[in-house]
Formats: sequence, C-alpha cells, structure tokens
Amino acid sequence: MDLYDVSFFLSTMWVGPFWFGMLIFPEHKLTQKAMEGPWFFLGPILIWWAATLAEPQGLIDFAKDSTNPAGVLEGLAAIMGTKPGAAAAWAHMVAGDIFVTRWMWMRCGQEKISRGVTAAIVFFGVMLMPVGLAIYLAFVRSTNVPE
Repeated sequence: MDLYDVSFFLSTMWVGPFWFGMLIFPEHKLTQKAMEGPWFFLGPILIWWAATLAEPQGLIDFAKDSTNPAGVLEGLAAIMGTKPGAAAAWAHMVAGDIFVTRWMWMRCGQEKISRGVTAAIVFFGVMLMPVGLAIYLAFVRSTNVPE
C-alpha cells in the first residue's frame, strides 16, 4: 500500500461519518454541529494537496497541456491514468460531492422537505451527484423567493 492507496482510502473514509450523519441522523445535535464548520470537506482537500505535492510533475504537465486547447483532454487523460492523478482526482470529487450534498441537505431542512426525499438527495449526492442534484431540483422549491 503506497501513499496514493492511503490517500484514496482516507478521502473516502473521511466523508463517511458526515454523510451517514446527514443520511441517518439528520436532526441529531452532533450531526448539526459537525456540519457547521469546514471539517466535512477539509480532509479531502488536504489529501488532494498531499497527493498533488507528492507528485507535482503531473500538475505541471497538465498546466503545460492547458496552453494548447487541443491538448487539454489528452493531458487530463494522461494524469488520470496514473495513481497520483487518480488519487488526487478522487479526493477532489469526494470534496466536491460532500460540499454540494451538505448544501442540498441544509436547504432541505430550511424548506422542510420530507425526510425520505432528503435521504434520497443525500444518498445520491455522495454516491451519484448528478442523480442527487436532479432529485434536489425536482423536489426543492424555495419558499423564500420575493415576488
């Protein structure tokens, strides 16, 4: 097991307690407290930095490839095809998923959305973000919109 295996594991496990709290115990005071600060996404962000700094050449190569619009996708594919690139991308995705899921979860609470719909949004928000976002957009309408 190397640094990249560990970073993949840690970024996944980091968001687990926060996700389970929103999913299973959304009204619990510990869940509410845990979701107030930045801790829910800070772990994966720090892991992204660690994975990126451990192999900075990938980011440098990607920056070079980005100067040629025709080479951006090839550069990204080359980075993603490496353990450092995949580990960094995974940490990036996990951080984004939990960040957006928290926002949707909070909005569901503000708009008094049913627990079942909220659970579906939270579940898919982390597991398959486009599905979670689609459920959110289908069921959550703000009641605070000025007319």
